[in-house]
Amino acid sequence: MWDYTGKERPKFAVKPGPNQESVWDYPRPPVLVPDSRKVEVYARSGDLLASTTRSLRVLETASPPTFYIPAADLLRELTPLDGASFCEWKGVASYFSHEGARLAWRYDNPSDRFKTIDGAYSFYASLADCWVDGEKVRAQEGDFYGGWITNEIVGPFKGESGTQGW
Repeated sequence: MWDYTGKERPKFAVKPGPNQESVWDYPRPPVLVPDSRKVEVYARSGDLLASTTRSLRVLETASPPTFYIPAADLLRELTPLDGASFCEWKGVASYFSHEGARLAWRYDNPSDRFKTIDGAYSFYASLADCWVDGEKVRAQEGDFYGGWITNEIVGPFKGESGTQGW
């Protein structure tokens, strides 16, 4: 059972400094927050895949935000892949590749709470080069998670070594 809901920061959480957010202050269940900063995603080949100032961040306790980019702001076509996964909050995710590399996912017909990300794409910062307002994003650890870590976000983060019990 999950003990943390964003109502009280645990003692092991890093205290945020000025202009920082603690992932331990994010709620559970998660919320969507519009973000007008410039977000860019590049394939490892250097192709600019997406650029937007209309992203939506999903904020969930213990995880760095995932950024969702409207489909209209994709600059390259992505190839659908076989397989899917299920999120208890958003629903069924499908996956996409560019030049043979799996690097994105999206939710089609997500739950009511997340309708605004319907058809929007999120990218793995471990598989693509992602930028927020000129800052290169660091990837959330673990093969399953897709959170984007920037200097404004403090943890520790779900997925890091020793976090299995969270």
